[in-house]
Amino acid sequence: MTPDPFYECGCQMNRRHFFSRLSLGIGGAALASLLGCGTRPAASRSALEGILETPHIAPRARRVIYLFQSGGPSQLELFDYKPLLKGRRGEDLPASVRMGQRLTGMTAYQKTLPLAPTIYPFQQHGKSGAWISDLLPYTAQIADELCIVRSMYTEAINHDPAITFFQTGSQQPGRPSIGAWLSYGLGSANDNLPAFCVLLSRGLQRPQPIYSRLWGNGFLAALHQGVQFRPGGDPVLYLNNPPGIGPADRRRMLQHLTELNSLRSAAAGTAHIESRIAQYEMAYRMQTSVPAVTDLSDEPESTFELYGEAARIPGTYAANCLLARRLAERDVRFVQLYHMGWDQHGNLPHDIALQCKDTDRPSAALVKDLKQRGLLDDTLVIWGGEFGRTNYSQGALTEINYGRDHHPRCFSVWMAGGGIKRGLTYGKTDDLGYNIVEDPVHVHDFQATVLHLLGIEHERLTYKHQGRRYRLTDVHGKVIRNLIA
Repeated sequence: MTPDPFYECGCQMNRRHFFSRLSLGIGGAALASLLGCGTRPAASRSALEGILETPHIAPRARRVIYLFQSGGPSQLELFDYKPLLKGRRGEDLPASVRMGQRLTGMTAYQKTLPLAPTIYPFQQHGKSGAWISDLLPYTAQIADELCIVRSMYTEAINHDPAITFFQTGSQQPGRPSIGAWLSYGLGSANDNLPAFCVLLSRGLQRPQPIYSRLWGNGFLAALHQGVQFRPGGDPVLYLNNPPGIGPADRRRMLQHLTELNSLRSAAAGTAHIESRIAQYEMAYRMQTSVPAVTDLSDEPESTFELYGEAARIPGTYAANCLLARRLAERDVRFVQLYHMGWDQHGNLPHDIALQCKDTDRPSAALVKDLKQRGLLDDTLVIWGGEFGRTNYSQGALTEINYGRDHHPRCFSVWMAGGGIKRGLTYGKTDDLGYNIVEDPVHVHDFQATVLHLLGIEHERLTYKHQGRRYRLTDVHGKVIRNLIA
């Protein structure tokens, strides 16, 4: 007689599985009643919902758009105005300022570290009087919407660990990304699109690479990893039906697959199977929702006047900013943009001007667009890279040319909307722009503050893995309450 696979599936429980499930069921219920846990039982919630029944605190933001500028934009050319550097041009960086701090292998060999003031003028803008470089005329128009943090610092001095640190809270790969943590904690606010979407663009040739693990789920369920949207006719890989398979065929296949997975889930008692079922169902719904969100034909001409003509070209930074707004309108929880090309060790004046031309107008347009649609108040927009650049030149310093090495000791980011104070410049660096002298903000502080704005206390969103409870901020971080409106 041919064995019944459904019967066998239901009978595959050994002694260890039996006692494990029994202890989890009775002990877990007793512990939950004693502790009054704020999470729902797995059986009563959809895999698309977050682990938190309700946010820990009242959220100020519903969603995040993170404009990550990969490569390390120079704060001295953009947001941190240092007029005293001009009078000391070409002088060697004083040892009393450097204080023996670590240098990369690219400048450690230099006999001198000549101070290099920017060649670009700065102006004050808006009622806030924020100092912003002439390289950013469109960003200057939204100065009163911005909270510019000039006192960010990090521990990593090279690109890969520094980007990984910002995105996952650890310099070592393998941890969940910030978007995955939010998907795990809060779940999706849209049943037809992922909670976490990723968009990539590039500026200069040969930029520092970006790896898919930066938007990975780490040890969380695969459902929480970021879904990359690509330019062209197939925005999400492997989403479309293969030739000869229609929507009805796909629906029937998924129905049978769900039945099989449900039987296996009942026998094995693992959440990973429920996550797999939810992923298949989400992919089916995305066959309709993704083409709708990526089709810009319904956008009026005024949209392209705002973002610039580059927004018509799929895969550009401008097009990705526009797509981020469309995803935010549909309540995607976390939209991550990566724009590559800011690693300017040489020929910085020329290269940074090109990067700003690519990014300035669309970044400002996104903030303006969200505001005019009533979305900025509950959407947190973040702009910044993994570290800053040195105040001295890497290599030769000439009248019009210089480069800057990596500098983790101080750099600038800006935020807008989502409960952040408007028109604020926070933190201060020394007169030479090398060290922080007022209100330092560590990467873990930044992450804790972002979670706080979304209603999450960073110390309470944890996941047990290999016998230890992990969180985005590891064992560090504090909320910078002076940044919050």
